Amino acid sequence: MRALLKMVKVEAKLFLRNSATVLFGVLFPAGLLLGLGAVPALRESTPETGGLRSIDVWAPTALVFGMVMIAVQHLPAVIATYRERGILRRLSTTPAHPRTVLLAQMIVAFASVIVSATLMIFLGWAVLDIAPPERPLEFAVAFVVGYASLLGVGMISAAVVRTSSAANQSGTLLFVALMFFGGAFLPRVVMPDVLREVGEFVPPGLQALTAAWSAEAGEITATAGGQSFWLQIAIMAAVATAASAIAAKLFRWE
Repeated sequence: MRALLKMVKVEAKLFLRNSATVLFGVLFPAGLLLGLGAVPALRESTPETGGLRSIDVWAPTALVFGMVMIAVQHLPAVIATYRERGILRRLSTTPAHPRTVLLAQMIVAFASVIVSATLMIFLGWAVLDIAPPERPLEFAVAFVVGYASLLGVGMISAAVVRTSSAANQSGTLLFVALMFFGGAFLPRVVMPDVLREVGEFVPPGLQALTAAWSAEAGEITATAGGQSFWLQIAIMAAVATAASAIAAKLFRWE
């Protein structure tokens, strides 16, 4: 436990020194939400959104940007860099086993998305008057399970890529694919039926996050053919379990 705590401190310091990751993974969701909130049209309620403002409905999507960035771009790149430089192999001969490094990385990454979410929710409420999640417990479940599904996908990438360059390239492709098919780039109501059905199985389960944040916004996604909240949670849990098992099977220390 002491070795893990020391490793977490080291990895946290390294994380904070990576200005690009801090900017895009932690600060970007809040900045994006505030930037969009500066558009007057997005602060007006419309009949299509059940009387909600567009910015209210879109808030959970801003949160997803940081979650996906950390899980499928930052984490695999760091692990690939450690493997490429032989750090994981050398650690295997010391009391600090490579598994400790991986666990520390996951802890720091999860802490960073919590900070990102907290900052975005607070600034959205304080600056744009966006109500915090109406069902905080369900939102926490959707957040944790959704991030676990993303982490599983990210760890598959970390398991198979051998260089930091390859990790960056695969991370970018995964980011775009998850955001597009998950419904973050296009509203569900305008997506073709096939894309909406595919989106039900794409981490982190944006529909569940939206439903837990606002009942009205959840009804909009349900009208667009969405699954029930707990069914999507079950789907994301299954994705997380399957992806983690695959990553563990494929993972190599060098």
